[in-house]
Amino acid sequence: MLNHYETAFVLTPVLSEPQMKEAVEKFENLLTQNGGTILNREEWGLRKLAYPIQGKTTGFYALLQFDVEPEVIATLETAFRRDERVIRFLTTRLDKYAFEYAEKRRNVNLKKEEA
Repeated sequence: MLNHYETAFVLTPVLSEPQMKEAVEKFENLLTQNGGTILNREEWGLRKLAYPIQGKTTGFYALLQFDVEPEVIATLETAFRRDERVIRFLTTRLDKYAFEYAEKRRNVNLKKEEA
C-alpha cells in the first residue's frame, strides 16, 4: 500500500543552480525507480538558516511530496545521509488531513503560476 509522504531537505549553499536542480532530480529518480510517484516538487531557493549548521548560515531548500511504499523511505534517507550536499532533511508521512491541506496548497500555487 502506498503512503503519502513529504520530505524537506536543505542543500549546501556552495552549489550552483544547475547543481542544486541535479541533486533534487537525483532524489526524485530514486523515488520513481523504487515505484514511487512524485506529486509535487518545490524549490524554495537560497534561504537563511535559523541557526548555523556545519558552519553554514544559508542553504538551498527543497520540498518533495510523493506516494511510495514505506520500505523505500529507509533507502531515501540513506541516500540523504550519504550525499555530502545535504545538510539537513526531514521526511514525514502525511495523514489524510495533512494530505488534503497539501493538495489545496498545491492547487493554490498552480493558480498563482497560471495568473
